[in-house]
Amino acid sequence: MTASLDSETLQQYLADSPPTIVPLAIEPHFDALTDDERRYAHHLSRACFAGTRIVLRQVSPESEPIYDFIVALHKHANGDYAALAKEAGLAQEELDAYLDYSAQFLGNLGNYKSFGDSKFIPRVEPRQLKALATVSNATLAIYDKFKDAIYAGHDVAKLHLGYPGAGHISTYYPDSPDITSAEIARVSDFLEGKGLLPENTRIRKTSDGYEVLIASALEDPSAEQRDLKEREWTLDNDSKVKLVFGDHSKEMHTIAYHIEQAKKYAANKHEVEMMEEYSKSFITGSLEAFKRSQKAWVQDKGPQVESDIGFIETYRDPHGIRGEWEGFVAMVNQERTRAFGKLVETAPQYIPLLPWDSSFEKDKFLSPDFTSLEVLTFAGSGIPAGINIPNYDDIRQNFGFKNVSLGNILSAKAPNESIPFIKERDLATYQKYRDPAFEVQVGLHELLGHGCGKLLQETEPGVFNFDKEHPPISPLTGQPISTWYKPGQTWGSTFGTIAASYEECRAECVAMALSCEFPILKLFGFGDGTVDVNGEAGDVLFTAYLQMARAGIAALEFWDPKSKKWGQAHMQARFSILRTFLNAGVEFCQLEWEKDDLSDLTIRLERDRILDLGRPAVDDYLQKLHIYKATADVAAAKNMYDEITSVEPFYENMVRPAVLKKKMPRKVFVQANTVEKDGKVRLVEYEATNKGIIQSFADREYV
Repeated sequence: MTASLDSETLQQYLADSPPTIVPLAIEPHFDALTDDERRYAHHLSRACFAGTRIVLRQVSPESEPIYDFIVALHKHANGDYAALAKEAGLAQEELDAYLDYSAQFLGNLGNYKSFGDSKFIPRVEPRQLKALATVSNATLAIYDKFKDAIYAGHDVAKLHLGYPGAGHISTYYPDSPDITSAEIARVSDFLEGKGLLPENTRIRKTSDGYEVLIASALEDPSAEQRDLKEREWTLDNDSKVKLVFGDHSKEMHTIAYHIEQAKKYAANKHEVEMMEEYSKSFITGSLEAFKRSQKAWVQDKGPQVESDIGFIETYRDPHGIRGEWEGFVAMVNQERTRAFGKLVETAPQYIPLLPWDSSFEKDKFLSPDFTSLEVLTFAGSGIPAGINIPNYDDIRQNFGFKNVSLGNILSAKAPNESIPFIKERDLATYQKYRDPAFEVQVGLHELLGHGCGKLLQETEPGVFNFDKEHPPISPLTGQPISTWYKPGQTWGSTFGTIAASYEECRAECVAMALSCEFPILKLFGFGDGTVDVNGEAGDVLFTAYLQMARAGIAALEFWDPKSKKWGQAHMQARFSILRTFLNAGVEFCQLEWEKDDLSDLTIRLERDRILDLGRPAVDDYLQKLHIYKATADVAAAKNMYDEITSVEPFYENMVRPAVLKKKMPRKVFVQANTVEKDGKVRLVEYEATNKGIIQSFADREYV
């Protein structure tokens, strides 16, 4: 396929064959909505999916033309791929390789994995792909735009998302191959100093400086509509910084139109306000308006149709501050939500069980809305199992936040899924309890993990949110704290590139610690609240720990031996937790194998030592994670986190190859569409096949 990479290296970048395609089942939950709720859901779904091209543009330069090619070829063939193969002269397996790639591409909305940020390349040979392209002038013209970029090329660095200056790909910095991380930091820090939020921006390097591209329908919003009155500055090295509006202008117009339509069917004043502020934000590029939408969203408690939309998560920007477009629309699962509601009510009694005192905790736990949702629409590069947003600390601290668990994502399974690294003796328990254990873990992770903790801050010069004269005593040193956040510093700006993974790790550890509390397991329907590691609640606890250890091994797929870099925030976190389990001693947890190639690698985890060895080890690690975060001690945090997530030769040369041999393709979800017909909104579902997912995208004419 390409002579430039050795075949062994190339193998890990080939598209899944076949990808695991699962349906996102939603019909009964959609059918239960009223007509107005369906219309509200319909227009919000359109607004979400209308950002599809934004996501593609945020991945790689070639992603948008590849998308156009897949859709154009499907329409040319009217979905008849057997006839298309005949027309192009392809054998069945060559056509299947193309369809497998297309499905995985659409599932990730781009040609880099949403979970891992590494490129995947078609198994179909270049000449067969060209043969497919030549069936029409339109497809051939599109093919010419990406033909040189779809395969592996000569440069391994370009197979990973990251800083362009380090040789990686990032279209958060378009047409700027030589922009360095120092330049990105300089411009970003300058704009932070001006008070401009970065989530909906990209940066382009120009001959005389930098253009900051802002996503907005308007290309020239008025000074009143903008977050900053000024638009141009000169830095001290004479380079210019200029704000350029109208990035993704066409898409932002479509999104704003459907937001305005959805507003007509809003159920309450919070939803009306939310739609109004969304509309302002997407039309003018104002992230202050977006923040107001999030305040309204947080106050919209327990709606039938839940939705959030915008430039949200910052995992894929190598600088860790620019957000990827995403949006979801979902229906509430009342029964599952009740268990989460009980957890929310009792949260204040469990937070004091975490390994720090009240001076490192919010004065009052802001009781969030915690719902279990069934997803109708999730537009973006991937779908998580749970969400805790908004990501703005001032909103979280003062207004609260929402937690959602995505039920039909959690329960979606491929038939005959194999489960490597689990011992035969533990397999039946693991299979029976992995869904409940994961639901408990997601609940604790999102609600108490991300929801707990205080940032000790000098909020403005001379004003502190703690007693400066008698500072809190650090449990790590026994001494008064000596570091905190200075005015204008945020958690993200201070911790930079490690922030996302570090915070996921802290939340995961909170979940691991508190899943040992049997009264919490009782809230989810397991046990009677008394300690019993051998009863059903113990089965859930044991499975939660085993699941985390297994995730820590599987995480090595997402570590790149060439760049020595982790490609996925959650997986880096889970690897560090596996190391924490192993450091607790062989009496608690050990990796075991007999074969030299580790092909029979399994985890031995002793259920009766979770409470006296496992949890104390987690508590010790969690305490450091938390105190370093609370006190802005980035040097100590980075030192610890880099060390525990470094991949030693044993893991690199022995465990990782065994993991790669057993890796399972990530799930690709086929999502339904909604259409207006005869004055009603109807659901259109698709079969869980390559062709089904392509059809679902081809039907979105508005994208």
